[in-house]
Amino acid sequence: MIATMQPIGLEELTERADLLTRIDRKYLVRTDDLDHVLDTLPGTTRVLQIDDRRQFSYRSVYFDTADLLAYRLAALRRRRRFKLRTRSYLDSGLHLLEVKTRGPRGTTVKQRVPYSGDGERLVRQDRAVAYAALVQTGASAPASADALQPTLITNYHRVTLFLPRSRSRVTIDTELTWTLPDGSGERQLAGCAVVETKCPGPAAEMDRALWAHQHRPCSISKFGTGLAALRPDLPAHRWHPVLNRHLKDKEPIS
Repeated sequence: MIATMQPIGLEELTERADLLTRIDRKYLVRTDDLDHVLDTLPGTTRVLQIDDRRQFSYRSVYFDTADLLAYRLAALRRRRRFKLRTRSYLDSGLHLLEVKTRGPRGTTVKQRVPYSGDGERLVRQDRAVAYAALVQTGASAPASADALQPTLITNYHRVTLFLPRSRSRVTIDTELTWTLPDGSGERQLAGCAVVETKCPGPAAEMDRALWAHQHRPCSISKFGTGLAALRPDLPAHRWHPVLNRHLKDKEPIS
């Protein structure tokens, strides 16, 4: 289905649906069920294409404090929580530093701040910029910028769709792998895609297509679920359904 969709370029997609403030819904869908869902989308659905590529490789490094403040705030569903990560677009070599916080009425607010590193670490200037962005949002920021350190690495492949009528975006992430920064352990979410709808308002076409095929939003976070899978000593109540269903019998890869 992806191959038959009309393309949209990155500049046009950003102009029409940047959606740095939006409502997110996440779903876990078996990869062999995806075509049945995509087949019901409007014919106007477009897919992000850069050069001749429609699927792109991503790498994210998440940063947290030594006592995992960001993780604990997410696990306890605190409203003033945050995520801090570098995102590397491996096909282009572009690296961004991103701060994600919660806005009013459950919206997700994402800020991209200047970053010139290689995606693996934060130098003092990066820490200061990220910390200032956190403080500005009113999130429960750590005591100082120096407290932030690499905590989790994710790798995956992404396809991005645009639905013009609702001005919504859909990301489809496959072959998701989690790794700790020291290289110890690895977990893979095999056979499933993480589908995320990003809407400026109410549920859009992709949500309704997923609901029609008996898929409901679930509590999955690449950061929270991945760290809980690799660190069973951490509280993970909100991610237990995903862990028990998809990762329960899979041991970390050394």
